[in-house]
Amino acid sequence: MAPYAMREAARSLSDARPVSYWLDDPGKPVARPALTGDERCDLLVVGGGYSGLWTALIAKERDPGRDVVLIEGDEAGWAASGRNGGFCAASLTHGLANGLERWPDEIGKLEALGARNLDAIEETVTRHSIDCEFERTGEIDVATQPHQLDELREWHARTEELGLGGIEFLDRERMRGEVDSPTFLGGLLDRRGVAMLHPAKLVWGLKEVCLGLGVRIFEHTPGLELARSGAGTAVRTPHGRVFARDVALGTNIFPSLVKRVRPYTVPVYDYALMTEPLTADQLASVGWRNRQGLGDSANQFHYFRLSADNRILWGGYDAVYPYGGRLDSALDQRPETFLKLAGQFFACFPQLSGVSFSHAWGGAIDTCSRFSAFFGTAHRGRVAYAAGFTGLGVGATRFGAEVMLDLLSGRGTERTALAMVRSKPMPFPPEPFAWAGIELTKRSLARADSQGGHRNLWLRTMDRLGLGFDS
Repeated sequence: MAPYAMREAARSLSDARPVSYWLDDPGKPVARPALTGDERCDLLVVGGGYSGLWTALIAKERDPGRDVVLIEGDEAGWAASGRNGGFCAASLTHGLANGLERWPDEIGKLEALGARNLDAIEETVTRHSIDCEFERTGEIDVATQPHQLDELREWHARTEELGLGGIEFLDRERMRGEVDSPTFLGGLLDRRGVAMLHPAKLVWGLKEVCLGLGVRIFEHTPGLELARSGAGTAVRTPHGRVFARDVALGTNIFPSLVKRVRPYTVPVYDYALMTEPLTADQLASVGWRNRQGLGDSANQFHYFRLSADNRILWGGYDAVYPYGGRLDSALDQRPETFLKLAGQFFACFPQLSGVSFSHAWGGAIDTCSRFSAFFGTAHRGRVAYAAGFTGLGVGATRFGAEVMLDLLSGRGTERTALAMVRSKPMPFPPEPFAWAGIELTKRSLARADSQGGHRNLWLRTMDRLGLGFDS
């Protein structure tokens, strides 16, 4: 980064608050009391993020008489559900390309289920008047290098051949007519497959709906141990126990209470910045009248969008895996990444020189080697889990909730028949092999970005094995 650009990036971060913009809200609800003593219920949900809250809500919708308890180790939405970019995608497979590569025979069904899932999220938000700034504005995949433009053009032709349309190719002029950056060479526009929303307000709204339906929620109540108890299951907490017929685990990146599931996910720390609100002139200089979400097409990619009050969220690029997969709140702040992101922001939007960032934050994402969620049961079918959403959990967690409830019911459904649901990704190896492999993959991806997309022997081998690393 040139000295002037470095100074501009450092200046822009000088007053940034070290907390998620979404969670830094005076409207944040008061936490529910912690569990003390013993409770009994039909269904215990562990985890108060999207995965757990959708599970509790849908469980009550399916059977209003079901007694449901939800426990959360901190406060609802404090982790990934309150720190993400607010991109609510229809895709259940971390994008059409990943789904087509892994489940080509089911891709039509997976796409249809994903579209229905996003429709159901919108319907729930509307029916329950959840004020989460939901905007079904779509998303653009942007090319910033010539080889990326060629790849987007080829991919557009492929989707049309397969009858998986609804995606428009934008040349440079049309792309810059949507959002103006001198770095943009073209893009693919998906008008209906992605919505923008306020992630924390969605969590808080789902929590209130659950309470209104009779779900008993206990915050600051981590689940410590899971064991059989008669015909059901008991989960120990710091100050009590919950005895349940069935248990749904929505803990994602946090260590699963089913220990054999733990090797399937690793934590990746992702980082984001939020600008101060743009003035009318600043917003006009960028265009962005249609308010789509955007993501560039590099391996080390950025995602960016407008908030309801016309701030720009700018995140991604660095994906940091801590040795041993440790979770550490100190990793939520990474000044060198924030400085890098700020410099890249002004390279993308030089017309916004002088803008400052109000917030800078990070947090852990649960990633797995196939980039999309996996599912399963334990304890004689009385415990279900869903994990590995790899950054696209804002929408896909609702589908995961339905899968967990289907599995607990013991009845086959359209969802449980999917190869995606019946299969598992490759687990990550133990240390030091996990760290070495992930670091080699990250360096190879960065090299591919700088060499016209050329994938070296390591990446080609990972491609053949169906393995990868992403955030």
